Amino acid sequence: MAGTSIILGAPIQIGASQPGCIMGPQSLRTAGFVQALTELGWTVTDQGDLSIPPRAPIAHPNKAIHDLAEASAWVELLTERAYAAARDSDLPIFMGGDHLMSAGTIPGVSRRAAELGRPLFVLWLDAHPDLHTLDTTASGNLHGTPMAYACGLADFAPYPPNAHPIDPRNVCMMGIRSVDPAEAARIKETGIEVNDMRAIDETGVMAPLKAFLARVRAAEGILHVSFDVDFLDPSFAPAVGTTVPGGATFREAHLIMETLGDSGLVASLDLVELNPFLDEKGRTAKVLRDFTASLFGRRVLDRMTRSF
Repeated sequence: MAGTSIILGAPIQIGASQPGCIMGPQSLRTAGFVQALTELGWTVTDQGDLSIPPRAPIAHPNKAIHDLAEASAWVELLTERAYAAARDSDLPIFMGGDHLMSAGTIPGVSRRAAELGRPLFVLWLDAHPDLHTLDTTASGNLHGTPMAYACGLADFAPYPPNAHPIDPRNVCMMGIRSVDPAEAARIKETGIEVNDMRAIDETGVMAPLKAFLARVRAAEGILHVSFDVDFLDPSFAPAVGTTVPGGATFREAHLIMETLGDSGLVASLDLVELNPFLDEKGRTAKVLRDFTASLFGRRVLDRMTRSF
């Protein structure tokens, strides 16, 4: 399965209320992220961390919104760089930073999918659907908006126009367990597939995942995976500012990533909301490293037993 992967860091923390995500990409590198993938035979090019210059503030009728000018700049930059990474490698990885990042990465890889004449599908692993618009966010934290923007569900000016919105019916959300009323209404309106934690408790992770992958394969689609740390239960992955109890277990998450790797359908990956300031001796960064290695081909028999 080994191929090429470009790694891009997007140290964004303007979309969230809890500082610390800016350190996420470097924390993953310190945890041996690149080495874990190269040991699996992948050719990895780490292009470092992106940055934006200072911006003059932009006002919005929703007074709760903050850092709107910076958010717009990040979306524009990431759309271009994600497109290039998807064009130039087999499975690029975008390391955040908060989930605002996906408002750039998804349109970028969607542009590449359109160029190839194939539909883009998104597996959204998150406690939250992030379906707020600029008008409906009460917190003003723009990491709650990327999926609405990626699907073209509202006017997001001054964000750049989204030239390649994805079909909401091509989205599968798993692990959802915190939804605001405006987001619930948007889920109902769009028909986005949502597998909340109750559904996972009832059916397990494999039934909805296999059904979604079958749809991707039947459509000859390209799959983007967006992995938020709060998809996981905070008992073993505490380094996130939006902890919601009752998340995916360690083994459920590994199974999902292993199954995605087996499918051969994944063409790009987001890793977001890692906040090392809230971690315990790098514990969550190491978990994300190992989950990513599972997606990239590592299996149980490849793991050596360690004595402590």
